[in-house]
Amino acid sequence: MGVRVVSEDEAAHLPDPVTRLELRDFDFAAIARAMAEFNVSLAGLSAVAVAVFDHGNAPPGYSDRQFRFDYLDRCIRSENRLSSFAYRAGDIPLIMTRLQAVVNSARGFDAPLVVMDTAPAAVLGATFDPRVAARRRVLIANIGNFHTLAFRLGPRGIEGVFEHHTGLLDYPKLEALLRSLADGSLKHTDVFGDHGHGALIYNPEPLPMSGDDFNIVVTGPRRSLLRTTVDHLPSLGPLSLIPYFAVPFGDMMIAGCFGLLAAVADVMPELSEPVRASLRGQGGSGTPPWEVF
Repeated sequence: MGVRVVSEDEAAHLPDPVTRLELRDFDFAAIARAMAEFNVSLAGLSAVAVAVFDHGNAPPGYSDRQFRFDYLDRCIRSENRLSSFAYRAGDIPLIMTRLQAVVNSARGFDAPLVVMDTAPAAVLGATFDPRVAARRRVLIANIGNFHTLAFRLGPRGIEGVFEHHTGLLDYPKLEALLRSLADGSLKHTDVFGDHGHGALIYNPEPLPMSGDDFNIVVTGPRRSLLRTTVDHLPSLGPLSLIPYFAVPFGDMMIAGCFGLLAAVADVMPELSEPVRASLRGQGGSGTPPWEVF
């Protein structure tokens, strides 16, 4: 393909006409310049929050899928809340190399940095939809471009979780996984043995899937995988999933951003009060947090 890989030392001695491009996981300066074109200044921020997906740096001979799921399990057991997947820059585990890469590439601002896993951020954001927030227990699936991660949530936190590769899922398989997560019968091998990451049940109490309004909350860029249920409900029968496509603050496209904001309130106590006040939505479900004050 005409590509030649060279060392950094060799690159330093290439002639001046060679174009040098620096690739970064997070380029704050570029974002700030883009926003400035719309007369939005990013100066004087209280914090910056970024989400990325990170498999983690598995040791040689250890499954990277199992390594990723071991990490999810540790986070949940250490602090059973979705914001346990968020860190201040100095607290990121060394094994999470992509989260670390965000920190290493963060330049051009003088504010604390919070970094979080993408799927838990999206699921946390979905909980701010008023219809979702009204549920004492709920099943939420983030159907991402490459990974699908579902959480069963209850009053004491995360009751169960599974993570699979979206490309290996169709509607019947996803429905079976979600129903098994809801009733507590899902096993780690059910997902890992199908080339996914895994599953764990922390609370065996089944979550009833009955109800005429909805029994599964959905977010993520490939959420249409579950729209089949809505479009073909009569042919799928009475036991089909009834999805609700979450619209926190009236915008399903940035659920993860709302989740990031909520996580900042947890990991940065000094910002907790104003952030939580904005997320209480005194302007109503269609008012974004940044327009409350």
